[in-house]
Amino acid sequence: MPVFSFLVFIIITSFTPGPNNFMAMVFAKQHGLPKTMPFCLGVGIGFFMIIALSSYFNMVMLNILPVIKLPLTIFGVGYMLYLAFKILTSKAQEESNQMEEKRNLFFVGAFLQFINPKGILFGITVVATYILPYYSSYISYLLFSLLLGLVGILSTFSWALCGSVFQKILLQYRQSFNIIMALLLVYSAYSIVVH
Repeated sequence: MPVFSFLVFIIITSFTPGPNNFMAMVFAKQHGLPKTMPFCLGVGIGFFMIIALSSYFNMVMLNILPVIKLPLTIFGVGYMLYLAFKILTSKAQEESNQMEEKRNLFFVGAFLQFINPKGILFGITVVATYILPYYSSYISYLLFSLLLGLVGILSTFSWALCGSVFQKILLQYRQSFNIIMALLLVYSAYSIVVH
């Protein structure tokens, strides 16, 4: 396996802006870094499951991909636009609503992976390009899934850390920040449709 190419691909793909990273930054701004960790862990677990499923069922997924690509893209783009709308229209929330969101951040992070076209296409691509041609054991599939799940946690954590560190500044410019984050999510949705 071309290790350098593999590392460059996963780092660039994982740490560039996308729904996971934007949401981690927004949650850290709203709730602080410690309370955003369940979201980051949820992303990692969800991403682990996507990579594992891609490894074990890659041929089936590639065969049915033309059939599921359009509905998956529509659903994923719709969800990203919904998230952009929610960010754009968010106001200071009541404490009870914040507590409800904090409890569900793990499941939000995990569920997001199954409707995130960037993540699913990344999983299929990395498995088909870097894993299946060079490895054939179930243990290697599991280890790569764990590694890429960890990368998912690290990437969302880095964006959450940024959101937490700049929390006071972001709170001061909340409306501008929300507009920028919403526009970035809209851009992510647009780039999926155009690509």
